[in-house]
Amino acid sequence: MGMRYKLSEIADFNPRESIKKGTFGRKVAMDILQPFCRDIPGFEYAAYTGGTKFRNGDTIMARITPCLENGKISKVNILDDGEIGFGSTEYIVFRAKKGIVDEDFLYYLVCSPIVREPAIKSMVGSSGRQRVQTDVVQNLEVDIPDFATQRKIGELLKSLDDKIALNTAINENLANC
Repeated sequence: MGMRYKLSEIADFNPRESIKKGTFGRKVAMDILQPFCRDIPGFEYAAYTGGTKFRNGDTIMARITPCLENGKISKVNILDDGEIGFGSTEYIVFRAKKGIVDEDFLYYLVCSPIVREPAIKSMVGSSGRQRVQTDVVQNLEVDIPDFATQRKIGELLKSLDDKIALNTAINENLANC
């Protein structure tokens, strides 16, 4: 049987990380993210000047229009162990709370209409520059299954995404022959 939680009870939002200004690291700009694509296809090495910070396993979601509507949500997997990456101030970073939510399950939950649609509806600001209200997303109530079931769901969806990524790579390879 599932339990009902606020998103802020299962995930840390924009978790605190520290990078000294001017430190070089892996930067993920908004234009690098691909629509409805789990994996981040690239990054640049740049000096840190500000923006959101994240680690492997975190989910990053665009909070600005039209990027969120276009499905710019990814799961970070391009960093080394212990490395902190950074990117646009227009991301919301979700970090799974250990033992409460599986990080793969959290990524697919954030991608789902359960989270995306209320996030989009919460947008405020002048047209063309509308942003998600983070507190609305933090207070969003979701029903989630027990941890073992989450892990099974996360593994299944991850294996499908892995297969899609592999097929895409094969197709690109064939196209280049």
